[in-house]
Amino acid sequence: MGWTDERIARLSELWGTGKSASEIAEILGGVTRNAVIGKAHRLGLSGRPSPIKRREAPPAPVVEPTGTTILSLTERMCRWPIGDPRNPGFRFCGRSILPGHSYCAEHAAQAYQAPKSRRVSSEDTRTARA
Repeated sequence: MGWTDERIARLSELWGTGKSASEIAEILGGVTRNAVIGKAHRLGLSGRPSPIKRREAPPAPVVEPTGTTILSLTERMCRWPIGDPRNPGFRFCGRSILPGHSYCAEHAAQAYQAPKSRRVSSEDTRTARA
């Protein structure tokens, strides 16, 4: 069945009332849900919110920035950056550093990797060949 002026007017009316494409197809008869969607799109009918109900996410807890600013950072404080330097909440960790490092124990573990022993790596190579 074709799209007559009357059917197009009825489609526009039903679309405006918020009926689903399946409901409109059933009311009009002789067309599929996809035909209704396609015609509505070609006519430029306004989009509608999804009928699927979305659960609202709980609000994120407000977390006060921890750490210290560059102005209060001392040589004995962890210099691990927290956040984006372009944002006003940018901070440095500020905890006590490990001797000989610029970071606290937690951040030093992230920043530094222990070098592999040459003997261990050569043993791995021999066992891989066998």
